[in-house]
Amino acid sequence: MTIAKKLALAEQICGHTFKNRDLLQSAITHPSAVEGQPVSASYERLEFLGDSILGSIVALSLFKSYPGFDEGKLTRLKVSLVSGMTLSEVGRELGIDKCIVFGASETGTGARGMHSALENVFESLVGAMYLDGGWDVAEEFVHRTLKPHLATERAEHPTNPKSYLQECVQADHLEAPSYKLVDTSGPAHEPVFTAVALVDGIRRGRGSGSSKKEAEAAAALDALNRMGYTHNGVILKKKLG
Repeated sequence: MTIAKKLALAEQICGHTFKNRDLLQSAITHPSAVEGQPVSASYERLEFLGDSILGSIVALSLFKSYPGFDEGKLTRLKVSLVSGMTLSEVGRELGIDKCIVFGASETGTGARGMHSALENVFESLVGAMYLDGGWDVAEEFVHRTLKPHLATERAEHPTNPKSYLQECVQADHLEAPSYKLVDTSGPAHEPVFTAVALVDGIRRGRGSGSSKKEAEAAAALDALNRMGYTHNGVILKKKLG
């Protein structure tokens, strides 16, 4: 697909006609496609901005929509909506994967590389829309694309899986969990880390992420499910009495 067609598709997905087409092109361009060029040529800076704008839009919307929810529930809902897993899933549903401009060095990273790119481009598009059209344009896009994924039961998911796992195992008089990095893959600019969670010296969970912290959190969440403290990521209150 030509760049022109990718830009047209991106505008269709965003529901916004960009006045600054260079801004849109940067938002869909992977760093591997513009190596050696200014950082503004790829989505990296826009992703940074979009992450903050996205978080603010979601936080404000949840605050207004759920007046009876406390800080903990609001935080868990927000985290679930802006997580890499959710953004990647939404990005694929929208067809953002067809818009991304990759460089040759990204060839062969497969699903891991695309998962990360979908998350990053979703955020970069939010940043680009905010700069080009203002808050209302970015807000409309976020509400339209993320609202179908909002489920109030997500408020029962642990915000910090590592802390919750430690709380659970200590309540059951087990040793505090430890984590071990077992693999690093992917290109240098977008590595994928894989970690395992150990409880009493036994491997209880495994997870991957774009940082060691994310990998350990994913491993902790896997351990919580496997050990019966959560079910599909949802807290089982009876385990902590």
